[in-house]
Amino acid sequence: MSGFKGNKQALPARYCKYCHKPMSWRKKWEKCWEEVQYCSERCRREAKRQSRTI
Repeated sequence: MSGFKGNKQALPARYCKYCHKPMSWRKKWEKCWEEVQYCSERCRREAKRQSRTI
């Protein structure tokens, strides 16, 4: 993804692995978009905590 031109509908989106909320592409995720799984640090921590208890 190179250069955002103002059309948010055209940005790629995916769903958070923990809370299943949609999250759209962000500039700071440009180089690691394929590895992004969670919408926030909180979701990442909760998913990690939940996997330990099971």
